[in-house]
Amino acid sequence: MRVKVCGMTLIDQVQQLPDAGADFAGFIFYQKSPRYALRHMTVEQIRKINTINKVGVFVNSTVEEVLQMVDECRLHMVQLHGDESPKFCEKIADYVSVIKAFRLSDNDSVEWMIYPYMDYCDMFLFDTMGAGYGGTGKKFNWNILKGLNIGKPFFLSGGIEPDDAPSLKEFELDPVAKNLFAIDVNSKFEVSPGVKNIQLIKEFTQQL
Repeated sequence: MRVKVCGMTLIDQVQQLPDAGADFAGFIFYQKSPRYALRHMTVEQIRKINTINKVGVFVNSTVEEVLQMVDECRLHMVQLHGDESPKFCEKIADYVSVIKAFRLSDNDSVEWMIYPYMDYCDMFLFDTMGAGYGGTGKKFNWNILKGLNIGKPFFLSGGIEPDDAPSLKEFELDPVAKNLFAIDVNSKFEVSPGVKNIQLIKEFTQQL
């Protein structure tokens, strides 16, 4: 099972991720986030990272802003975590792989929400609904997805904790998990915002 560690702010920790079993590093390009990447590292530092897949996380940026960061940081994928339209996603997807994030509550019709984006995104990410944008750290109710046919590879996010590995392996048995591409972790594996506990990540990936 692939693992993405989001909200990276320290170059030395990014470099430790492959040995910890992670496949993707997430860099947040949203200035209101405490994990805003460019507050802690330079574009040049991010560009030089070549040992892990780099995912840029954006919230309601312009097409030009997103593509500029893709070029300057040599990002492999873009995660759109705001109110981006299908047409916006299409413009980005012409250039780089796009993950569209959906923040869900228990009563949402997931298939209805993702349908307009099916032809314009490469992957989806499912997170917990909360105030504002970005991750909430609140536990996502995975049962919302059970029995659905997502039809695209997806990331499972939303308050995933170090002791969730057994539950995730159980989720893998559900038919919807045939499209499960990766697990997305962040705040529950931190010492402080943006500072990860690498040992916890390593133990988690080993359990998975």
